[in-house]
Amino acid sequence: MTNFSVPTSYASDSNAGAFPLHRPRRLRRTPALRRLAAETTVRPSNLVQPLFVREGLTEPRPIASMPGVLQHTRDTLRKAAAEAVAAGVGGLMIFGIPLVKDGTGSGASDPEGILQVALRDVVAEVGEQTVVIGDINLDEYTTHGHVGVLGPDGDVDNDASLQRFAEVAVAQADAGAHVVAPSGMMDGQVRHIRAALDRAGHQQVAILGYSAKYASSFYGPFRDAVESSLTGDRKSYQQNPANLRESLREVALDLTEGADMVMVKPASYYLDIVRLLADAVDVPVSAYQVSGEYAMVEAAAKQGWIDRDSAVVESLTCLYRAGATVLITYWATEFAAKLPR
Repeated sequence: MTNFSVPTSYASDSNAGAFPLHRPRRLRRTPALRRLAAETTVRPSNLVQPLFVREGLTEPRPIASMPGVLQHTRDTLRKAAAEAVAAGVGGLMIFGIPLVKDGTGSGASDPEGILQVALRDVVAEVGEQTVVIGDINLDEYTTHGHVGVLGPDGDVDNDASLQRFAEVAVAQADAGAHVVAPSGMMDGQVRHIRAALDRAGHQQVAILGYSAKYASSFYGPFRDAVESSLTGDRKSYQQNPANLRESLREVALDLTEGADMVMVKPASYYLDIVRLLADAVDVPVSAYQVSGEYAMVEAAAKQGWIDRDSAVVESLTCLYRAGATVLITYWATEFAAKLPR
């Protein structure tokens, strides 16, 4: 931050006393002045819209804990993708929900699995007009609800899971994903995925690392959205919310292994982490405004306790101000047209 001296000059009037010479309020007086002096401007191209598609649906299904968010059919997913592109949204992150689960999440890497089919649908619909991102995670596809393969002790087997992640990454790249995003928080996942993609001829596919993903209480509605089978928690592999320096280590490892972008998840309660990483790295930093953050704003707005639109725009602006240039948010398509111009 640039050093500056605190202004101490005041216009003096012996009859009225001292009045300020420096009046920052001058630049806040009208909407036009506030726009002119704004230091942070979020654009639609900074936004990524997460989308859910469920195998076997004939009609879109509302997600009760995320008002306004749907489990899509293949047809409505294509429509939602086209609407996001028309709004100028910078990217789409696709999550698949299968009909059948098993212990190893085999559907996640099946070329005819719901996510691969959906990726092909979306790429056919929007092409290169936006960035199509596949999420690499087994939790939606496993009977136990964890991100990877379980070992004999019931914990996630790190190295066995890496092989599965690599298979999922190649399947998504084969389906047309422009970016793959490993969210499992397994040690070495980016390196393993990068090597698998390169061997399969997908050197051009980028990796968005979920580099600083915390074991947060704010993921609950998402687990409803993907019909997770999880019991217990993921504290043995996701980061402790009490830790800050650990994020730098995780990000450094992901970048060394070949990540093209990094992420902080959740977003709004982790602005210090966003700023820390933005100052430390020379790649794009993304922030995922997660389901619980979304649900809290929607619930408070429904009660009339806050103004919904201004609260959403404020939250996005604060994430961008903190240093995130890629904002993953369930409000992306709707608010692309509502951002200040």
